[in-house]
Amino acid sequence: MSGRARPVDLLLRGGRVLRAGRWEHAALAVQDGRITAIGADLDALAGLDTVVEELDGRWVLPAFHDSHVHPIQAGLEMNQCDLTGLSTLEGYLDAIGTYAAAHPDRAWVSGGGWSMDSFPGGVPTATPLDQILPDRPVFLPNRDHHSAWVNSRALELAGIDARTPDPADGRIERDASGHPTGALHEGAMALVGSLVPAPTPRDLTEALLTAQRHLHSVGIVGWQDALVGDGLGMPDSLPTYLAAQDAGLLTAKVVLAQWWDRDRGLEQLPELIERRALAARSGLDAASVKIMQDGVCETHTAAMLSPYLDAHGRLTDNRGLSFIPADALAAYVAALGVNGFQAHIHALGDRAVRDSLDAIEHARAVNGAGGRRHHLAHVQVVDPSDVPRFADLEVTANIQPLWACLDEAVEVLTLPFLAPEAREQQYVFGSLLRTGARIACGSDWPVSDPAPLLGMHVAINRRAPDQPSDAPPLLPGEALTVLQALAGYTTGTAYLNRLEGSTGRVETGYAADLVVVDNDILDGDTVLAGTQVTHTYVDGREVHRKS
Repeated sequence: MSGRARPVDLLLRGGRVLRAGRWEHAALAVQDGRITAIGADLDALAGLDTVVEELDGRWVLPAFHDSHVHPIQAGLEMNQCDLTGLSTLEGYLDAIGTYAAAHPDRAWVSGGGWSMDSFPGGVPTATPLDQILPDRPVFLPNRDHHSAWVNSRALELAGIDARTPDPADGRIERDASGHPTGALHEGAMALVGSLVPAPTPRDLTEALLTAQRHLHSVGIVGWQDALVGDGLGMPDSLPTYLAAQDAGLLTAKVVLAQWWDRDRGLEQLPELIERRALAARSGLDAASVKIMQDGVCETHTAAMLSPYLDAHGRLTDNRGLSFIPADALAAYVAALGVNGFQAHIHALGDRAVRDSLDAIEHARAVNGAGGRRHHLAHVQVVDPSDVPRFADLEVTANIQPLWACLDEAVEVLTLPFLAPEAREQQYVFGSLLRTGARIACGSDWPVSDPAPLLGMHVAINRRAPDQPSDAPPLLPGEALTVLQALAGYTTGTAYLNRLEGSTGRVETGYAADLVVVDNDILDGDTVLAGTQVTHTYVDGREVHRKS
């Protein structure tokens, strides 16, 4: 072997590789986790120990990264009473009853994943839960985790009745006489959620590994966890990540967005800095901080510039919730920036978006441009005057493409209650790109399906994957091309996570973070929803193979 190069570790051959927006009939060689060669015939680089994968004409893409996801939360739900694959009250009740019967030792029935569009007005009631579980408390957050479905026993244990006031950051759903009906929104969820037994460290590790397997199965090799800390009823997951990393169980490339406690102020900065250092000692990046600025449109808690309408189209006095005053938000973002943190801000309504952009503008004025890679997550409604500010302020739009369609959550629970001008500013992805903004794509899983190929389908069609091709799209002028959507899940999120120099591209010298798919994703607008990931590689290591 003297004088000869060491054989490569992995050789993918017989496929097509996406480079510079085009397919190349090429083989791909990997050594020490990096792509070392791409060419027509690389067989000479193989040796006896080289893993040779015959692709049989399949397509090789850069692997995906999710810019905003809650894996441990999703894994817990998958391992508990999981309602995410269901869509009817009957289906939910059957699953809840089956789970309760299978786990008689668990004092509470918990899990979640129900959809608001399964219930009249988007709001469930305790009555059907009481019929199947009258004596055992039930706490089930919905898919977006801004509301929870509870039974009467849970309300009783929490001491919630007609005299209980709404918390400042939430709402208890009530009947005409003021009695709680079984739905809790935003901060009101904690009134019951705080009583649910906390998951054990083993539960949390199993949840992370369950979620990691699922994310790898849809081609995701890295993510930004959008809530690491004690927030929204979730236990702090930093110890879980540290333990998994130290044990060699974490195969994904992860950035941890630490939770900003909105009930506290700048006094929490030293804790965030200490936790960032703790993560760094295990080789993890916790230099992002998640600030939740508002709620969601479906529950009329997203912060809007114009008031919501009522069910009869009349103006109300409700403009949603701003969890942090605008001047305080500006101070917080400036302090985070000067201490080396990236701000990851949940801003869904147009007022929340404006306040967040104003805060970043203030931080840049105080600290200098600085390149902290701040980003706003969700950006469902953006006032036209604020669209070009993303590029001007170097703010990435952290978008969730799967939501950008006329599904029931938008058509029934959102649009009728928004001011007319806000209805025309839903998920303005195309406008953001045309003004020079960066985008990064994520799922907010378990809020919605994490599969990037499904998100890409909606981004380019503005229709849900299960909608027919002649269904009306949501603002089709805001659609992306396939390559723009793919970039959001690859180079866009890699940039957000400060990894753009090592992952997100199929190029020599880059990490062998790759997915193999069974369809030509560039061949038409409808092929994406039917495309499957057959292989996923992280640093050249196979982490998923479709059986």
